[in-house]
Amino acid sequence: MKAVFYEKTGGPEVIQFGDLPKPAPKSGEVLVRVMAAALNPIDTYIRAGMVAMPLPKPFIPGCDLAGAVEAVGPNCRRWKAGDRVWGSNQGLLGRQGTFAEYACVGEEWLYPIPASVTDADSAAAALVAITAHLGLFRCARLQKGETVFVNGGTGGVGSMVVQMAKALDCRVITTVGSAEKEALCRKWGADCVINYKTGGDIPGIIREFTRGQGVHVWYETLREPDFGRTIDLMARRGRIIVMAGRQAQPLFPVGPFYVKDLALFGFAMFNAAPEEQRQCAEDINRWLAAKKLQPVIGRTFPLAEASQAHHLQEQNTLHKAGTITGKILVIP
Repeated sequence: MKAVFYEKTGGPEVIQFGDLPKPAPKSGEVLVRVMAAALNPIDTYIRAGMVAMPLPKPFIPGCDLAGAVEAVGPNCRRWKAGDRVWGSNQGLLGRQGTFAEYACVGEEWLYPIPASVTDADSAAAALVAITAHLGLFRCARLQKGETVFVNGGTGGVGSMVVQMAKALDCRVITTVGSAEKEALCRKWGADCVINYKTGGDIPGIIREFTRGQGVHVWYETLREPDFGRTIDLMARRGRIIVMAGRQAQPLFPVGPFYVKDLALFGFAMFNAAPEEQRQCAEDINRWLAAKKLQPVIGRTFPLAEASQAHHLQEQNTLHKAGTITGKILVIP
């Protein structure tokens, strides 16, 4: 099969494209013919050696996929040949990834694709939607009608937070960097969209929008959060979620935090158990089918150009190039 792989960590130039043996599903595994795979920042961190993971050699990167079941291994009960499936959590913790024509995946990490949903949308939503859902619902226990803030409303996770919160009839505040991104967030129903390049006094706008009552759930996507500002803008018993910035060690104002009865949650998506992620997938599928979740696909690359895809992702994640809105897909 054709596949993307590398033998050692480094820059995008370590990525190779060529032939590898087609895998065979072991007990409890499914062989999926990959129709679409999505690129995530974690893929570039693993490739660069910034995040230490056990890597088989050669290592196939990629967390997300959508496709069709080609064959099932022994003791596989959830799926049969021909089923359309999507999933994430591959290319992590010693598992081979999804940037190949075929991938063997544990059946517990796969979910059905609704009939009306495309492979591309399922792949684009996978990791970012599960991440958004875990933060909003498992951690923060978001309730209907609450006020949610998220930095970067058109980013991978941010776009899912905006749309999931609106699916629950919450009030959503978000930040963007352009008029085009502002229009996109308003299309999804965001109630207060602040252009951080031209918006002026962001804390003042948030206070005015919440009438001084503060934010109930603050979903932090920045790598270096300003907890002093955040805590000042929180409602009593509000919840703060952090899921980015592995090396970040910002100052934390303990006093203002605890006197507001606040809670702080940190999590990594790939630590969530299969059943926890499956609960996320059930809501994600329902919202995708109802068009309440609309993934944004920024660029699509053929499998042979995965190195260029990694370079584009890295430039926008680490160097803030601002040259893409939405997810990067790789198509075998």
